Amino acid sequence: MRVIRYLIILAVLYVGVVAAFEGMLGYVQPQNERTVVLTTFDEDGTERDRVLTLLTSDGKKYVAVNHWPRAWWQRTKDNPDVEMTQNGETKAYTAVQVEGAEHDQVQLDNPTSLTFRILTGFPPRYFVRLDPKE
Repeated sequence: MRVIRYLIILAVLYVGVVAAFEGMLGYVQPQNERTVVLTTFDEDGTERDRVLTLLTSDGKKYVAVNHWPRAWWQRTKDNPDVEMTQNGETKAYTAVQVEGAEHDQVQLDNPTSLTFRILTGFPPRYFVRLDPKE
């Protein structure tokens, strides 16, 4: 019985650490040389910005769904017309959901560390390819 109690306490603490880490990232949205701002649009046209890490694979641009909070990802599925701001320059893109062999290749080219996976609570990872609009 004591072991079960300790396991429950550890599980609750772990969920708290994950929630705190994810909440902090969502609130602070840290930026560096690898990050971009992805602008998605609600049904009514309201713009929503999210700081994401830009990934590349086979010369194409991608962003990853690495966290449990993922409203921005749902908006790309509802409306694939997005804008990406990088180094102060904003361009229009079409967000394409990635699956199959392409997903596997992007994952191989852009792995995540075990520490990151632990801190984020092992969320499933998806990718969105950003195809430039002409």
